[in-house]
Amino acid sequence: MKSEILLEIVKYLIKEGNYELKIPSSYKELKKLYKMLVNLRPPIFIDEKILKLEDTYLSLNLKDKIITDVNDLEEIEPNIILWLGDITTLKCDIIVNAGNNRGLGCFNPEHTCIDNVIHTNAGMRLRLECNNILKGRKIATGDFIVCSGYNLPCQKIITTVGPQIISKVTLEDEKNLANCYKNVLEYAIKNNYASIAFPSISTGLFAYPIKKAKFIVYNSVKEVLSQYNTNIKVVFDVYSESNYNEYKRLFKN
Repeated sequence: MKSEILLEIVKYLIKEGNYELKIPSSYKELKKLYKMLVNLRPPIFIDEKILKLEDTYLSLNLKDKIITDVNDLEEIEPNIILWLGDITTLKCDIIVNAGNNRGLGCFNPEHTCIDNVIHTNAGMRLRLECNNILKGRKIATGDFIVCSGYNLPCQKIITTVGPQIISKVTLEDEKNLANCYKNVLEYAIKNNYASIAFPSISTGLFAYPIKKAKFIVYNSVKEVLSQYNTNIKVVFDVYSESNYNEYKRLFKN
């Protein structure tokens, strides 16, 4: 069933984009083509029938994955959880996306960035909503926009823009990274959300050294938590063993 649904979506996207592409015979290759087409697709009008097909396809995909409930995770200290896993499989109120200032997703199918992963698994509706919110403006570094979770097991997806390190980390970079966490966490608390998961913002393609970032991240989150009477669960979600070990060392000390 999934392959037939995916085939119909891919055929539509090929025709829409006027691409001269051969449709692959294997489901694995068809998935790769789908990922490429949806990542390249601009946020323009699309037939609701196709969006509903994509919703069905992605919901079926989600059923094949292991979903982790944030309430089943152990706190490493009050309010804070350290988790190694795929943020798109985490059932919580909010997941945070580390995006670029366009705020519309990655547009590079080859990238393994979190922006790409979230948009691909949430579906094309996410890019459409981002575009509807931004209307051509850019997201300032440290600022954010809020969208629905669509085909992910979260209620909301918040896209924030972290600093991009060119040569070395500056005081402004430190401030901007802190603001990514502070601003989003404050929004979550003020709007009565019970849980939020942050990826390791700026430490991938944006080149912020994890050894420096982790202290900014931790101190920023603790500062906000100390200002509010809240039971919100804050997940530091990392996707690599090395980053996980960096945070483990931080908490151990």
